[in-house]
Amino acid sequence: MLTGKLSDEMLGKLSELYKMFGDRTRIRILYVLLEHECCVSEISNELAMTQSAISHQLSTLKASKLVKSRRDGKTIYYSLDDEHVEMILNMGVEHIREMI
Repeated sequence: MLTGKLSDEMLGKLSELYKMFGDRTRIRILYVLLEHECCVSEISNELAMTQSAISHQLSTLKASKLVKSRRDGKTIYYSLDDEHVEMILNMGVEHIREMI
């Protein structure tokens, strides 16, 4: 566990990371990707949202290094960037359950 003061740069990066979890659509996308790797159309169908809206949020998540992509022919598949994303989601749910 981290202790001590964080630099302004680190505080800024931490704040930006948590902002990514402040949007319901992004959270929903991350939970879909917890289950399995998906392309935009699969996520769009599962969440009943437009592909444009999903693509926009995936771009934001990818820029924040929460999601990664791989190309297979013409299709791009998305998945969680690493196990830390799943841990953050699980810890958030655990914290909320303890508050209820």
